Amino acid sequence: MIREFTLTEFWVIASGLWATLLLSAIAFLGGGLAGLGVALARTAPVKALRIAAGVFIDFFQGTPMLLQLFLVFYGLPVLGLKVNVWIAAAVGLTLHAGAFLGEIWRGGIQAVPRGQTEAADALGLDYWTRMRHVVLPQALRMSFAPTVGFLVQLIKGTSLAAIIGFVELSRSGQLVSSITYKPLLAFGLVAACYFAICFPLSRYSARLEKRFAVAG
Repeated sequence: MIREFTLTEFWVIASGLWATLLLSAIAFLGGGLAGLGVALARTAPVKALRIAAGVFIDFFQGTPMLLQLFLVFYGLPVLGLKVNVWIAAAVGLTLHAGAFLGEIWRGGIQAVPRGQTEAADALGLDYWTRMRHVVLPQALRMSFAPTVGFLVQLIKGTSLAAIIGFVELSRSGQLVSSITYKPLLAFGLVAACYFAICFPLSRYSARLEKRFAVAG
């Protein structure tokens, strides 16, 4: 039965938009915490930590996000952990974000002038104190533009969660299209939602990059 495009269909797409925003926020915040740990491990004086962080980054940067979602969704139950699509999508995207943000912030840490760390060493600061008070504040500031740029990619990447049954913005558009037989309208609204979110963030990231380039 073909249905008209009514407020109900708009609500379905709006619900998908909310799911996309919430999943993006969870993955970005969780990935931020994981990424900070990865960045610190990647630049730590302990070789084992550097190797472990490098393997983590290489795996998640070297495999498709779709495969990572499959591994979480089907792998956790094998370990005896029953998860729903929300948890699977959040865990998969968080790990993905952690690897990419960790590498972005590692670059920021290594971009801090060597004189800063040498001065901290001269003051007798240990590694963690030096990172917390000297290096990280500068590194995160320099990494802010690419971090915002990655957030844009993460928001768009949430559409892949539909493959494990998560109803986000793209999937909601597909559902509405299948019951109204108006794919142009349904996916046009979906595209408008993505554009309204991602375009301002992309412009903001580009402006930050130019500002920091001038300041540098």
